[in-house]
Amino acid sequence: MAGQEDTRRGGEPEESPLLAYLVFIKMEEVTNKLKLLNYEQEFCKRLRLKPFSKHYFAESTNPGEQFHTFSNLSVWLINHRGSNLDQPQEYDDPNATVATIISEAKQMGVAVDFAPGKLKSGAGEQVVDILDGLTSKAMEASGFSWKRPVYHDESQEAEVIQEETSELNLSRLEEEFAGDGEAADSDDDGPVYLDLTGLQTGANSEGRLGEALEATVDAKEWRLEVERVMPSLKVHVRQDNRDWRAHYEQMHAHKEGIESTLSETKVYLDKLHQEISKTLEKIGSREKYINNQLEGPVQTFRSSQDRLSEIREKYKTASTSVNELARELAQVSEELEVIKAEMDEKGTSMTDSGPLVKIKQSLTRLKAESTQMEVRLGVVEHTLLEAKFKNKTAIKQQMNATLVDNMF
Repeated sequence: MAGQEDTRRGGEPEESPLLAYLVFIKMEEVTNKLKLLNYEQEFCKRLRLKPFSKHYFAESTNPGEQFHTFSNLSVWLINHRGSNLDQPQEYDDPNATVATIISEAKQMGVAVDFAPGKLKSGAGEQVVDILDGLTSKAMEASGFSWKRPVYHDESQEAEVIQEETSELNLSRLEEEFAGDGEAADSDDDGPVYLDLTGLQTGANSEGRLGEALEATVDAKEWRLEVERVMPSLKVHVRQDNRDWRAHYEQMHAHKEGIESTLSETKVYLDKLHQEISKTLEKIGSREKYINNQLEGPVQTFRSSQDRLSEIREKYKTASTSVNELARELAQVSEELEVIKAEMDEKGTSMTDSGPLVKIKQSLTRLKAESTQMEVRLGVVEHTLLEAKFKNKTAIKQQMNATLVDNMF
């Protein structure tokens, strides 16, 4: 345990949790580069896609949609360098699409030091790195180059003047002239107006601030003139949150607050540091004591683990031999069953009298058929003898008749 503590203290420093947000910062840079390439008109409108947010590829929300958008955007950026790749479709093989993008990116000089499968999610650090490299190469191909910023002089800044077309409320104007400053306090939330009329008479009124003002102009003419020139005498100064002056003032205010609170909290932090260091020293000493006390049981435990591993190896070898013998026994038992079946068939065939009965029946049928044939043969012989006898008597009668005819 003490060794682990020393390793944790003296080893490499742990990664800052802020590193997880670098991908969002890099994605914002990629979005700015895409806007410089006019991707909203040339890419989104052509493919009928909505312009995505500045953190769209930083985290995974819809992997299928994000991968389809990433593949099409990558091919669009690669084609800026003169390639002629077809836009991938939704049903294309993602492995082939990723391989094509990586090969083209390597040819363009973009560093690819990760597995291709990490691009299938369509979001993450690797996807943002690929898009960052491709957008940079596309901007180089389009002839874009970063220039130094030009800082204008504050005296040359143009004032934004907004003309108001609404009618002047005369009663409100009288209150402004007769008021004691309450109206100025109530307008803090509204836009800031500069009274330019005081600039014209400022130089002449310095020496007579104490004199009483007397009106020498008709009130109606004065009101008409004021109503006519009032829109051009009001200047609307917009308070922009992106103004560096406001940020500068905020930085000073935060710095003063940090310095004021640091002096108070530093004492408590020093005390906490001392307490933590003391407790760590106590823990280290306790760990060393426990390690010394448990050194013998640890050795016995290690030796028993070694013996257990040897027994497990023996068990594995014995189990393999048992499995082989069981397999051989199964084969022998199958052969024995086959031989028994053959012996049973032969025994049943030897004790069966069915074939002998069939033979006897066939012999009796043959004897009956042979007797019938003998009877038929006897009948045929008798008819033949009778026919021969009739022929002989007929021949004798003819011969006798011819002899008698010859005699007479």
